[in-house]
Amino acid sequence: MVTIETLMSLEKQHAEEEAKTLTGDDISWLVNLLNEKDDKIRYQALLLLQSRSAGFHDVYPYWDVFLQKLNSDNSYQRSIGLMLLAENARWDTENRMEDALDALLKILNDEKPITVRQCIQALHQIIPYKRQLTEKIADALISLEIAKIRPSMQKLVLTDILGVLCVIRKQQPSGKIDAYIIQALSADILDRKTKKEIEKMMAGQ
Repeated sequence: MVTIETLMSLEKQHAEEEAKTLTGDDISWLVNLLNEKDDKIRYQALLLLQSRSAGFHDVYPYWDVFLQKLNSDNSYQRSIGLMLLAENARWDTENRMEDALDALLKILNDEKPITVRQCIQALHQIIPYKRQLTEKIADALISLEIAKIRPSMQKLVLTDILGVLCVIRKQQPSGKIDAYIIQALSADILDRKTKKEIEKMMAGQ
């Protein structure tokens, strides 16, 4: 049984092993701890739930709890929701992600650039399990207005977007995606090193 003491002393590299020992009561308790005001407790609970979700399907029943967090006024709660939804996409045999996707995509316009990045990374995680949603995801990413993002974060957000689009184009070639990537590579937002990395991804290296 997990306690606050064991939770607070848990190191990230041991989360996978600890997650294997969780019971149903532990999982329920950890989901409740996601609402804690203490950042450390919330983070540790999230870490264990993410680790558990990577190997077991028993966090998936809390799907609606995570979905509701996308509408929270708290950016950390929005991030928790999208990360746990993405982690549980692998267990979504009921195809609930199809209904949840619009709410996820709204986070691309979040006021917090870090939350936008987490959303893009979550979409990246969803793609292998929901290929039928890749076109809609690609359209949303291409439509994101980079110019509206804080200048210091534009490069990072654009790099995240291009990484997801490169994965999608391998599964489903698209002239629209190619045109977006080429345009991004010809603009001044990315540095030379990042452009070379994207070019390698396009070439499948």
